[in-house]
Amino acid sequence: MKKNNRLATVPGGIYLFLILSLISCGVSKSVRHIPDISAYTVETPKVNKINDSTFSFNQNYLTKNKQQLWELYIKGNPLQLGYNNGALTQVLMQQQEEIFFSKVEGFVPSKFKQKVLRGFLKWYNRKMYLNVREDYQTELYGLSRYSSDQYNFIAPKYLRSLYLHGAHDIGHAMQDLAMVGCTSLAVWDENTEDGDLLIGRNFDFYVGDDFAKNKLIEFVEPETGIPYMSVSWPGMIGVVSGMNKEGITVTINAGKSKIPLTAKTPISLVTREILQYAKNIDEAIAIAKKRKVFISESILVGSAHDKNAVIIEVSPKNFGVYRVENTGRMFCTNHFQSEAYKDDKRNQKQILESHSEYRYEKLQELLEEKKKLNPEKMAAVLRDRSGLKDRKIGYGNEKAINQLLAHHAVIFSPEKRLVWVSSNPYQLGEFVCYDLNEIFSGKKAVESFQAKTALNIPRDPFADSEEFENYQVSKLMGEDLSMALKDKDIAMTNDLIPNYQSMNPDYWLVYYQAGKYYFSRNEFSKAKNEFEKALTKEITTVPDRQNVEKYLKKTLKKLK
Repeated sequence: MKKNNRLATVPGGIYLFLILSLISCGVSKSVRHIPDISAYTVETPKVNKINDSTFSFNQNYLTKNKQQLWELYIKGNPLQLGYNNGALTQVLMQQQEEIFFSKVEGFVPSKFKQKVLRGFLKWYNRKMYLNVREDYQTELYGLSRYSSDQYNFIAPKYLRSLYLHGAHDIGHAMQDLAMVGCTSLAVWDENTEDGDLLIGRNFDFYVGDDFAKNKLIEFVEPETGIPYMSVSWPGMIGVVSGMNKEGITVTINAGKSKIPLTAKTPISLVTREILQYAKNIDEAIAIAKKRKVFISESILVGSAHDKNAVIIEVSPKNFGVYRVENTGRMFCTNHFQSEAYKDDKRNQKQILESHSEYRYEKLQELLEEKKKLNPEKMAAVLRDRSGLKDRKIGYGNEKAINQLLAHHAVIFSPEKRLVWVSSNPYQLGEFVCYDLNEIFSGKKAVESFQAKTALNIPRDPFADSEEFENYQVSKLMGEDLSMALKDKDIAMTNDLIPNYQSMNPDYWLVYYQAGKYYFSRNEFSKAKNEFEKALTKEITTVPDRQNVEKYLKKTLKKLK
């Protein structure tokens, strides 16, 4: 869930381990529940391979566009949706499973720790199914029929599919980790070129470059409810970024959580329900309010009907709605803003110690510079890599709006029913435009996917620059240095650390890691210099700065 060149790769590792631990323990009597599918009639899909990147079954399609985004169109009752999704994306879904499970043992090699955590999560997860809608369980059951047999020793396919939808929530709740640094904003009235509502978001979720390769844009026409689109990955029926045909949009941003006593409704299934059944803001609030969640999350909801946006702030013990009056703009990072959380100590600490407030202020600064946003200007905001007052803070710094780790970025124009989705790398690739009016018009879906190609937003030139190439190299070198910190038998060549730092010279972490490496080798003078350099840079969080200061203090003691 963080960069792979940072010591905070541990959260990503814990996240993956939690997935395995969670589903490994999911076979107790209390979670043997399987949804009742007897009421549904389904046709077993017979997939027609049109070419290497286009597949079909009746009116359902999967195709890969020239920007390397997978586009899926499915329709039917809950069970049929699951079957259609699974049959068309089977290869992709099984690849995603392999990516998750192949990393687990490397992150948490201790068999004893795995056993302890599995036992705890077996108890913790015992009631999740009671908080997931039966129709969504049915859809997951159909989808799971196409999961890999390779992992049946861990848990049955249906249970794996169900619990994987709560893995992000559980990793968040159990560890109260450093947050995924998502950023979103909504602007309207005098803040947009045409006065219409415009929404942008970065989904800064990182489990590795391989995980982000197969982005999946789903266009879903359910038997009941409202057709909608969603951007996520194969095997996912929940929603992290999406818009429905009525012009309701949802995006989620993590907040600080208390640790609940049991797993409840995964947040991505709450937002899925909003898209499928809400036509306006009041209906979205009502849906969110009736679901019991087990993490803290901000849900930015935009509405074409209301020509407005709100942030629904949910947590296990609290609920708030943040609205703005007469400003025509709303920002959402990783702290709560509603009256309901005014005295929440965790939220106050999040504002003071994390990078959330910094990014919030950066959004304010950018909106003062970029008047009357349009989709192209919104993309420029989402791609911004600088700090406050255009300070250079290093590539990959979580204080930037663009942290160079986003799984995807999305721009919504709800009143026009248009959506732009970024392509690799991160949010730097071309933004592909989709028209929901066209896609859900009844025309042949595969032909209407890119009906608005002329509205695509060009690739960011930075993606083809030497600076970006250097950043990519620095990530790999950072991984080598992290390995050397764990294993003293691994030594760095004399020129590796200076080269590593020259690839991303404004980033505090390259000096902090170097300082720790020298400290571990008892080269205290060199360590002192590196820690002092790190303190001159824009350090991500208060705890990070404190860690650097502690190391410097220990180093100075060693030098006496």
